[in-house]
Amino acid sequence: MAINDITLAGGMRTNLISLQMVSTLQARTTERLATGKRVNSAVDDPSAYFAAQNHRNRANDLAARKDQMGEAIQTVKAALQGIEGITKLIEQAKGLAASARSASSTDRAALATQFNSLRTQIDEMSNDGSYKGTNFLSSGNLTVDFNEDGSSSLTISGFDASSAGLSIAAAQNAWVADGDIDVAVTDLDAALTTLRTNAKTLASNNGVVTSRQEFTTQLISTLTTGADVLTAADTNEEGANMLALQTRQQLGIVALQLSSQAQQSIMRLF
Repeated sequence: MAINDITLAGGMRTNLISLQMVSTLQARTTERLATGKRVNSAVDDPSAYFAAQNHRNRANDLAARKDQMGEAIQTVKAALQGIEGITKLIEQAKGLAASARSASSTDRAALATQFNSLRTQIDEMSNDGSYKGTNFLSSGNLTVDFNEDGSSSLTISGFDASSAGLSIAAAQNAWVADGDIDVAVTDLDAALTTLRTNAKTLASNNGVVTSRQEFTTQLISTLTTGADVLTAADTNEEGANMLALQTRQQLGIVALQLSSQAQQSIMRLF
């Protein structure tokens, strides 16, 4: 039915338009109360809407970087745990060397065999120190991006923690001579120094990544809060608006009824 098919009195049409406007405002207020936002689309406030959207997009990008930082921290932890395990194996090897000094030739040969077995375990442990495909104990490298465009980053470099990489040679001549034992002890001491130096470097890098992760967490919170401030609705104000609109709606209905009484009076003539 076209709008002009029925003719309404001027007062009735004015009251009808007022009721339609109140209904529209009620729908908007209901949406704000339901979502907690006064800006739900670009139509509501283009400037605030797009500014908040930019904040949230950046926060989402940083959240992805934060996850990457978390994975990097776990990779470093895996390497540090591997270094700790290899250190214990080297200390056991030094204990075998110390025992061999006062042992018989037969016992020295047996201890040398155990030494070579520990050397093999060092190789296996260095190979098993990987996390998500990166192994800092096998000269692996990992670049960690700190910001959304990757312009701020840190490259963490690993080292070769195998027996060959640590220059731990196999037991010479079944440790028959004390000089052969001395060579093994020298290799073990140098290996321990290498492990400790690289452990400090990895721990330092881990501290940097942890600090950046904490900073990123705070920055994400700041961006999210900023977006909320730009778009959040004042529930107290919107609640008051809803109450006022309901009152206006009731008054509009009453006014519409009063406006129609003029036309109803014509019916009394018949």
